[in-house]
Amino acid sequence: MPSPFDALDLPFMRTALAELALLGVAGGLLGTWIVLRELAFFTHAVGTATFPGLVVADAAGIAPQLAGAAVALGYTGGVERTGRSGRGAGGDGAATGLLLVGALALGVVLASDVLESGAGVDRLLFGTLVGVEGSDVAASGAAAVAAVAATGMLGRAWFATGFDPAGSRALGIPSRRADAALLLLVALAVVAALPAVGALLVAAVFIVPAATARLLTRRVGALLALSVALAVAEGVLGLYLAYWLDVSPGPAVATLGAAVYAAVTVWSRR
Repeated sequence: MPSPFDALDLPFMRTALAELALLGVAGGLLGTWIVLRELAFFTHAVGTATFPGLVVADAAGIAPQLAGAAVALGYTGGVERTGRSGRGAGGDGAATGLLLVGALALGVVLASDVLESGAGVDRLLFGTLVGVEGSDVAASGAAAVAAVAATGMLGRAWFATGFDPAGSRALGIPSRRADAALLLLVALAVVAALPAVGALLVAAVFIVPAATARLLTRRVGALLALSVALAVAEGVLGLYLAYWLDVSPGPAVATLGAAVYAAVTVWSRR
């Protein structure tokens, strides 16, 4: 077993560690609201919806985050508009599912038959943590700062709206604007995470740690702290396991998170 300090001697491992720590803060905080507001499907769909845009951007030499942001914001706007029609903050589940399948299929067709992206498809789908750059870390840092600030300013509104939507509106809480801000923030944070975990593994950062923490506590404050701690710990340990076993870091982090979730589920039911 290699020493963790040996891994830290490598510059790309230090960059990957910083990326995962910052994504852990953003993913842990936003993941708490995603789980409490039942937005897990929306979050996964936002990541997948960006796949065709990432394929086109990769072939055209455009920054993938720009294309991903354009697609994610367009999708979020559609979901928010659907939510106004009374179908909830996460939009219509069937429409979200159809979009998810359609985006994935379109991305595969573009990558394999139109633009012939080849091996780059794996990087777009599952990310490349050891290939993240300073600009990617800066974007994740901005997402972490935004998640901390938004939780402080809008956390009470998100909690009240999720617990009692009608009552929160009667009390004058701007639930509609708070919901729109949450959807927008989740979409932008997912885009920031794309270089590290790709279009398909965003759940490993934004859903799995918070869902695991939800099995252990029902207090919102404890849930926020535990979600961040789990997201950071699973990211760091997953990166080390990838270095030790010589496997891709993104799938290693996702597999570790799923294993922890399964273990906690079994333990909590005893």
